[in-house]
Amino acid sequence: MSEPEVWLRGALPDVAPLLQPVAHSLLQCRLEVRATVPTLTVTTVWATPAGAASAGYHVRHAIGSLDRLLTYARGEQLSSVQQRALVAEKHADERDDIREVLVAEFNEAVERALAQVRGTDPATLLEPREVGRARLPSTVIGLLFHAAEHTQRHVGQLVTTAKLLVAANDARVR
Repeated sequence: MSEPEVWLRGALPDVAPLLQPVAHSLLQCRLEVRATVPTLTVTTVWATPAGAASAGYHVRHAIGSLDRLLTYARGEQLSSVQQRALVAEKHADERDDIREVLVAEFNEAVERALAQVRGTDPATLLEPREVGRARLPSTVIGLLFHAAEHTQRHVGQLVTTAKLLVAANDARVR
């Protein structure tokens, strides 16, 4: 029998009760990235089936957007390094070890996010925060939940894209 999804495994230590769903979601995403990215070849990581975004893009964007949203949750604005990373997310990187690099970078992003979630004082969750150059209104809890939801959305797209690519490759091999 396989293990249940992370959210069904109980409370995580050192995570405030209201932030358990954020941590559970990020941990589930990490499991799915670890299981999915290695099923791809170096070439299929950057394939764009029917013009859709590549699996590699979804991983990179999940990493970058998680970092950006958590920056806003801390009450900070993006650095020039973060802005350059946003532009670079869509560019293919065909190194032989790119799959391992993507998984490792995603793991690191989740660990940084979990550290921030664990360090978030529940009393600050409703504090206002500003997002982007337009300084759109949000809150600490809004940004943390959106960070988890957005990451989950892109990991879901990664999983679907990978399944399509693996199936197409298997059909060609037959």
